[in-house]
Amino acid sequence: MGNSNAIEELLKTMRILRSKNGCEWDKAQTHLSLKPYIVEESFEVVEAVDSGDQGKLKEELGDLLLQIVFQAIISEEEKSFDFYDVVENLNEKLIRRHPHIFGSEKGYSYEKWEEIKSKEKGKPKTKLGEINPVIPALSMARRIQENAAEYGFDWKDVDPVYDKVYEEIEEVKNAKSLSEKEEEIGDLLFAVVNLARHLGIDSESALRKSTAKFVNRFEKMNKMAENKGIDLKTQPLDVMEDFWNKSKEGE
Repeated sequence: MGNSNAIEELLKTMRILRSKNGCEWDKAQTHLSLKPYIVEESFEVVEAVDSGDQGKLKEELGDLLLQIVFQAIISEEEKSFDFYDVVENLNEKLIRRHPHIFGSEKGYSYEKWEEIKSKEKGKPKTKLGEINPVIPALSMARRIQENAAEYGFDWKDVDPVYDKVYEEIEEVKNAKSLSEKEEEIGDLLFAVVNLARHLGIDSESALRKSTAKFVNRFEKMNKMAENKGIDLKTQPLDVMEDFWNKSKEGE
């Protein structure tokens, strides 16, 4: 299933790329400059998982690993820590956070998991876990809902979840001030995330797919209009909608 020495070869390659005679781009990178790539590669891994393409997943996991190795090599140069420290720290954390597997404790609960995490990070936690501001809002909402469900604070079937979504739509329609509308839109989004969770769907992934689908259809409708010598920007909405509907045909 692969060469056990591959990670050593990867680290060697990265050190060469960062060396005096290495790649100018690689040498110029810092912890901060690489931040956007970490986020980008993480989402591409998610996309690969959704595609079900194992070859694509293997490639994207490699690209994400590159970012981890890159960051570790920079820290190694700064004499802060190296890749092996990262691996050792992770292994110790996994053992520490599973005392019911590697220790004498019996049973597992999310409360214990969150308690251990809170102590490790020195951060205050809520009864529903840590509110991490760097996690996308849809994903954070899903996680909080999952933690609430661990308490038993959750609907047993999906019908009342649909009702809640309809209820929140009405509250958005009835909101008057901008601040009220913002609050109600937030409640509606939270309810939709909850509905997705009950249906076994990740809302973050679903929204990304729908956004990509919208872009694809928009490109198709513009191409169709261009082929007819029509500039869509000059057309009324009903003409645009006609092209939009035609762009959906055959999907």
